[in-house]
Amino acid sequence: MANDLIQINTLAWKELELATITPESGFRYINLCSVDKEDTPQARMVVLRHVNQLKRILEIHTDIRSPKWNELLANPSTTILGFCSKTRLQLRLKGIATLHASGTEVAQQAWQSLSIWTQRTYTGGPPGDECAFTTGCHSLLETDSDERQDGYSCFGVISVQIEILDWFQLQHQNNQRAYFTYDNDGNLMNSHWINP
Repeated sequence: MANDLIQINTLAWKELELATITPESGFRYINLCSVDKEDTPQARMVVLRHVNQLKRILEIHTDIRSPKWNELLANPSTTILGFCSKTRLQLRLKGIATLHASGTEVAQQAWQSLSIWTQRTYTGGPPGDECAFTTGCHSLLETDSDERQDGYSCFGVISVQIEILDWFQLQHQNNQRAYFTYDNDGNLMNSHWINP
């Protein structure tokens, strides 16, 4: 049974890593959850950009003007939820977010790895603001290199150090669930089966 848990842990992290390079992966788009200033839970879909299996870190890109940035600045505790409908596997990961704004080495490296098209998405108005145009807020096709540089000033990276993985496999019979905890260096500290 212990070997099964080790294998499950390894495969779960491989699935997450694969999602960063496989657009059709069920874990490519995940829910990032935070708490706003009114202590109201907030959740939104984000793209999983990078995974460090050894250190148990997930990386997400965002506009630093978005509410989630300030929410995670105020309270870095977060939960990430992913579900793959093909395999019927749910991964719930709890951890602590570290924010990297433009100008940091993490943000610079991440920005340089993005396509021009993706860089252009950071040049519009602040996320959630009312749009001034009825036909569309901002044409990404009209963005030049200076505007993309302005977009970089709005770009940020959220790195989440995972402390807990709650693994849940839905099956027609006998659902299975396992619980994993990690230390600050990403080492697996504990794993056990729990009731689904």
